[in-house]
Amino acid sequence: MSGAHARGRGAGRTKKAAAESAPAPSADKGSKSGSRPGSRPDLANEITASLVVFLVALPLCIGVAVASGVPAELGIISGVIGGLVVGAVRGSTLQVSGPAAGLAALVAETVLEHGLAMLGVIVLFSGILQIVLGVVRLGRLFQAISLAVVQGMLAGIGLPLMFSQAYPMADAKAPGTPIENMAGVPGLFADILTNPQAMIATLLGIATIVLSFLWKKVPGPAKRIPAALVAVGVGVAVAALPGVDVKTLQVGNLLASVRVPGAGEFAGLADAAVITSILTFTVIASAESLFTAAAVDRMHSGPRTRYNTELIAQGAGNTIAGILGALPITAVVARSSANVQAGAKTRISRTLHGLWLLAFALLLPQVLALIPISVLAGVLVHSGWKLFAPEEFPKMWRQDRGEFVVMTVTTLVIVATALLEGVLIGLAAGIVLAALRMSQTVIRQHVEDDTAKVVMAGNATFLRLPQVIEALESAAASGKPRIRLDLTGVTHLDHACRSQVEEFTAQQRGTGLRVELLMPGPARTQASVVEPIPAPPAAPPAAPPVAPGPGAEWFYLDTRPLPGGHQDHAESYRTVTSR
Repeated sequence: MSGAHARGRGAGRTKKAAAESAPAPSADKGSKSGSRPGSRPDLANEITASLVVFLVALPLCIGVAVASGVPAELGIISGVIGGLVVGAVRGSTLQVSGPAAGLAALVAETVLEHGLAMLGVIVLFSGILQIVLGVVRLGRLFQAISLAVVQGMLAGIGLPLMFSQAYPMADAKAPGTPIENMAGVPGLFADILTNPQAMIATLLGIATIVLSFLWKKVPGPAKRIPAALVAVGVGVAVAALPGVDVKTLQVGNLLASVRVPGAGEFAGLADAAVITSILTFTVIASAESLFTAAAVDRMHSGPRTRYNTELIAQGAGNTIAGILGALPITAVVARSSANVQAGAKTRISRTLHGLWLLAFALLLPQVLALIPISVLAGVLVHSGWKLFAPEEFPKMWRQDRGEFVVMTVTTLVIVATALLEGVLIGLAAGIVLAALRMSQTVIRQHVEDDTAKVVMAGNATFLRLPQVIEALESAAASGKPRIRLDLTGVTHLDHACRSQVEEFTAQQRGTGLRVELLMPGPARTQASVVEPIPAPPAAPPAAPPVAPGPGAEWFYLDTRPLPGGHQDHAESYRTVTSR
């Protein structure tokens, strides 16, 4: 290649790299839409998208509140805050925040244990912690979690959610814990078969689930209408028929439902269980929001999420929600995907959807009382199934069986205990799996003439210590007068394995065996050889041993018993490096 061609290609690469490294247009300039930088967003398109998000968010806000065991108005308040507060901050462009189904079980457990009044304090301080985490720039830290743990966490959230909502779908009350809910399903079916009104409510819930799965396959523009809205419309129509007596949503005054925490609630911060709940909400809400941000970023080609800023935005939303005594807020996949699919390009759509929620709840609360609870439960059962994602388990099994175990353990522990315990155990399992895979040690043993040889390569850590000890003991049991330990292929030798090798060497030399030990050195070259070492002198040399040079790949440490039966050992070093 000529110099001119080389320079031309280099210049081309430089220009291309400069173009690729140029900053993306801001969220307000509609980069995904392909509009010119600096052009104004399409306001009509943003308003339309915000209405679609509002129609999806309304039943979800109410349904999550009902599933959480709190008044429906608190779910709407959290949805309003998620739109007007979190949506206005320039963290993520298109993801939408509000009360999340993933936290419904945790909120219900917290309310049952500490009471509804303490929920505001817990959410408030969770929000403050989120702001602190964002300010110290720990937003991306939540991305350093195994995908298997994330999928296991979502499955562990989705499975109990489905079973818990099976009861309100039949106008019944759930027994309590996930295990109790699962165990009570046969009795629930028996009650449904003997109660005509429960049968009608259940059929409405089933119809909602079927619509949620099949509505996207409807031909024509009708499929752009959210399936949840269609299900709510059908449920309202059926509930209005003569002879139908299913439970409907009872929504009170939005402003009257605000519960500002008082001094008595703040005094509850002295309870260690409350502090634990605050930390739990902080970790789970932050992780869910930032996991959602990563997922939503893959749905569009617009500006990427600023994780630390988004974490601060989520914290601001939860701080205000806590002051008002509302539900915790996270980013929600269902609303965010609806926002992307509706063609939104800027933050305007997600901010406006909060305004529509507020206006609807204040001006038309009586309309909410027409919605059957079983329909909202059906919406949440569908959400739980999407979170559970059973198809991911065989997929993970085919891809990586170790990660499959981590994913399954995370799910089962969450179902059996609680979300925080399951995530922590899942993280621990993921760390153990990573450590085992990082500690891949290859050990080869063979005998040549009068020498028993052990050759090791890879990462020798304490996790592989049993294999190392077995190989050393096998070499000692061979009965050969010479043992050669070649560790030059070891990339990492931790303290446990090094100590074991050194102790073994000292013990065998003490018995009169000749042990040749080849250890990893401070530098790497292509090849190194060891020259034969002459017999050691009768007394230790006065001069210190010669250390290997800076280019040596390893050094040769040879100790032989001294004449006269002395147990002291003379050490001889000689290294020759081939360049």
